[in-house]
Amino acid sequence: MTTGYVIRAVDARDFSAWKPLWDGYNAFYGRSGETALAEDITRETWSRFLAADEPMHAVVAECDGQLLGLAHYLFHRSTINRANSCYLQDLFTVPASRGMGIGRALIEAVYSRARDAGAARVYWQTHETNTTAMQLYDQLAEKSGFIVYRKPL
Repeated sequence: MTTGYVIRAVDARDFSAWKPLWDGYNAFYGRSGETALAEDITRETWSRFLAADEPMHAVVAECDGQLLGLAHYLFHRSTINRANSCYLQDLFTVPASRGMGIGRALIEAVYSRARDAGAARVYWQTHETNTTAMQLYDQLAEKSGFIVYRKPL
């Protein structure tokens, strides 16, 4: 396992290196080509990470000036805790860096930031076919047993 990378918050200069990771993440989940996210959504998402008054945040894994992975997370209120919850919304590592511990380090970084912010829990969801990632997730968290329903409006 390589540890020659650092996990850090994104800054404004990272956009051109972050964007290919974001595109890779979206392609993994079938949002590419005709179903790709509109560029204005990507730009607005990026601006939210940089805005001090936003509950959305991003961390990246960097090695030798190259970004190898990302994690996006946000804080929100809950009806069952006084403290906020932290939702780990997006997690992605470049295929060539998988198996180096970067996914684990990104999740652990979100845990640390959530603890520092006083959050009561961190949670996320993944697609049922993402079995490789679930091998890692099963080591770091417990499955809630909940099934997600959604309706586009």
